[in-house]
Amino acid sequence: MTKYDFIIIGGGPNGLCVAAYLSKAGQKVLVLEKHLEVGGGLATEEVTLGGFYHNTHAVYHMMVDYAPPYKDLELEKYRCKYVYPELQVAMPFSDGKCLCLYSDVDRSCDSIARFSSKDADSYREVYHKFKLYMDEFLAPGTYVRPLPTLEAVIGLEKTAVGREISEYQPKSPQEIVDELFENERVRTLMLYLACHWGLEYDNGGLGFLVPLMLNRAVNSRLCLGGSHRLSNALARVIQEPGGGHLRGSQLIKRIIVEDGAAKGVELEDGTVYEAEKAVVSSIDPHQTFLDLVGEQHLSDDFVDTIRNWHWEKWSLCSVHAALEELPAFAADQDINKGLMYILGYETPDDLINHWQEIDRGELSSNVRFNAVFPTMHDPSQAPRGRHTASMAEMAPFNLKDGAEKWWDHKLREEHEERFLATLQKYAPNMTRDKVLWTYFVAPIDFSTKYLDMVQGSIKQGAYEIFQMASNRPNDECSSHRTPIKNLYVCGASVNPGGLVTFGPGYIAANTIAEDLGIEKWWSEPEYIAEARGKGYFGED
Repeated sequence: MTKYDFIIIGGGPNGLCVAAYLSKAGQKVLVLEKHLEVGGGLATEEVTLGGFYHNTHAVYHMMVDYAPPYKDLELEKYRCKYVYPELQVAMPFSDGKCLCLYSDVDRSCDSIARFSSKDADSYREVYHKFKLYMDEFLAPGTYVRPLPTLEAVIGLEKTAVGREISEYQPKSPQEIVDELFENERVRTLMLYLACHWGLEYDNGGLGFLVPLMLNRAVNSRLCLGGSHRLSNALARVIQEPGGGHLRGSQLIKRIIVEDGAAKGVELEDGTVYEAEKAVVSSIDPHQTFLDLVGEQHLSDDFVDTIRNWHWEKWSLCSVHAALEELPAFAADQDINKGLMYILGYETPDDLINHWQEIDRGELSSNVRFNAVFPTMHDPSQAPRGRHTASMAEMAPFNLKDGAEKWWDHKLREEHEERFLATLQKYAPNMTRDKVLWTYFVAPIDFSTKYLDMVQGSIKQGAYEIFQMASNRPNDECSSHRTPIKNLYVCGASVNPGGLVTFGPGYIAANTIAEDLGIEKWWSEPEYIAEARGKGYFGED
């Protein structure tokens, strides 16, 4: 039996984050990963042709400017560097017009004014307002333990900004967008950006996340060399001399529980690793509690909360392509150096119809998606003069003919061709001969490759009012502690959720250090301390 201070289950971004903080604190850490390499969704792979590197899950990262691990762990020292494209979002339309959002608010307003001067003024106002919300509450809230609901409401009522944010909460994304903007095309763009990471367009209760989503829409960054550079940097931090260990191809049979406490893990091959201080799981609640811990160690009420966990209504269907050349978009302004392109939507009804198709388990013959061409900004991800594309459509996991229909080779081929047809519609030079090779990823592929993305749930569970904050995944685990002593959770199914924010991992590292008396070598960022001082999150 091999002994470690901590055993981390899952080598995705949050598992690596916890391991890095604890390893730098002098703890003996072991990370166990099912795949050959750590990284989880931070994957950069040669899935088309040799020399073409595709980010097959997380393409760009949205919290680089706030997430504490980037500075605390000095990730840039380990070759983790980013590019921040000026043109963040472009939405071309079939008539040749285009709506753009830039890192520069003035340029964004100029683009919006071509459709509505009133909406341009409104965007300028909410851009600055939402930036204030981010700095004062939303960003700090991503990196602290959530308060119980009533206490959180009381905290927001203490400041004018907090009261403003509270006013958004009961509203749906569609209601907020319709209140802020009048032009149909502007509304289309804003509603897509508000919802494309999992908010339901017509559901109230999480309206406070709309300012976060719209703010982050113009603050996304690409990791130079591919997303795997980020996981590689974290791995190098962990493996510094005297640090922790990473082991791939590890299939875990159970978490060893004795007298109500986690003692270690047993692998499928019978290998046992003992955790002298704690086990930390970054995988989903079903695997962690039902499969690895076992119901016999848990109360019936707790098991019910895990069984009633809601997976996401939709997943992603993606096409990764090796290209002969970059697309040349037929828009009435230069949009050929953008980060994200939203293709196929003309009106809010197009968006709503798409979501309703997903609810019915249908695939549209008119594929609509967002596309990223990383080599526009980082030529190192393809051979000289060649390029890569990542196109991702919101799609149902459960098709009306069953999820297994995704294995149908003809369906995959036909749907892939629809992706390419939509791309060519907006970029006429993207004829079939310019596409050198493709790689199709269906929602069922995500759930097969990443077992914690059940039913293709890219955030380990739906964003719903009763599955967020102190309810994520339930009131016993939202603190990252669990009913099993010395078992902690740090995955996307825990507050604040998914999307490579490092929130779950960072909060878990703090919680573990506090509970077990580990001296913190890191300090809380000033913007979080200021938020505490205003009464938003209580005292640490």
